[in-house]
Amino acid sequence: MTVNPRVCLLIPVYNHGATLRAVVERALAVVPHVLVVDDGSTDGGPATLADLPVDLVTHRNNRGKGAAIMTGAAWAVSLGYTHVVTLDADGQHDPRDANTFLPVIQAEPAAIVVGARDFNTLNVPGASRFGRRFSNFWLRVQTGQVLDDVQSGFRAYPLAVLQALDLGETRYSFEVEVLVKAAWAGFLLREVPISVFYPPREARVSHFNAFMDNVRISLLNTKLTARAMMPMPQRKLCLDDQGSVSAIHPLKSLRLLLAQKETPMNLARSAAFGCLVGALPLPGLSCMIILLASGWLRLNKYAALAANQLCIPPFVQAACVLTGYFLRHGRFLTEYSVKTLGYQAGQRLFEWVLGSLVVAPTLAMAVGLLVFLLALPVRRSLEEKS
Repeated sequence: MTVNPRVCLLIPVYNHGATLRAVVERALAVVPHVLVVDDGSTDGGPATLADLPVDLVTHRNNRGKGAAIMTGAAWAVSLGYTHVVTLDADGQHDPRDANTFLPVIQAEPAAIVVGARDFNTLNVPGASRFGRRFSNFWLRVQTGQVLDDVQSGFRAYPLAVLQALDLGETRYSFEVEVLVKAAWAGFLLREVPISVFYPPREARVSHFNAFMDNVRISLLNTKLTARAMMPMPQRKLCLDDQGSVSAIHPLKSLRLLLAQKETPMNLARSAAFGCLVGALPLPGLSCMIILLASGWLRLNKYAALAANQLCIPPFVQAACVLTGYFLRHGRFLTEYSVKTLGYQAGQRLFEWVLGSLVVAPTLAMAVGLLVFLLALPVRRSLEEKS
């Protein structure tokens, strides 16, 4: 992507006539080009901009904030811009904060940059605080990425990224979808601090539908989480074109993962976690736990799943039983009969659990160390070729 980005401000608006002109005037004092997308307003607000030097694009009917942003993005592309910085029309954002996005855009032009609102101010709604924590949590589960303010609408979007992603949400849920799918596709997510102003409750205008928009976001999070838990790469990762990751081909797998800018340490942590979960007495649950926890712990789920294959029954499970038996009796189990494996199955189950507390962390550390030692020369080889 170009290192000389051209940036314009994009303001989606729907029935914010009371604040729109003031927001646009303040924005024009910061940047020379402001694009307003009227998403079917019925209060005459866009007409107040008639004498201002802005581009105004209009939706005949209300289609949603996400649709307005995508319309504005397409218009900005046609004008030769590379990035849009979106801010809300309700006056909560200070357009001067757009300047804080510019250094990040310059340094990392393919990154989506989110403005993290400072909630140490007056009149912050409790619903906003909760929604922020809720969305931050699910972004981490779904992508492994950590942001402080997933719900902030003050953002910088690279237009090439918006064009590349397969986005289906058209309303407020768009702002969650675009972050998750961008992270899946390998694009960077960054944050900058911004201020925020919340008027008193009686003067506040919001078109966020507490019921319908929360339902849409919940359904979207369910869909995204289910997709994140599937043991297959998301689109636009090199793994899609170069092969799969498997414990059967460790060096090839490490080469693929390291080519995705993974580090030997994180691959080691991921493999150790996969072995740890696989060796524990969690039949039928280990893969689900790995897929769900990898995002939260920021691990590589492909490395974790590949290492988990090492724990396919019966060898690791037998080692756990033998270890547990030794811990109980001071000697190893040597008799394998209907009595010891049938009538005493309850005791063997207890010994499996007991032994796994020793075998699982030991195996995890050993595999993690091995992966780290193997990954170092592979990464060195890749660096020499590049």
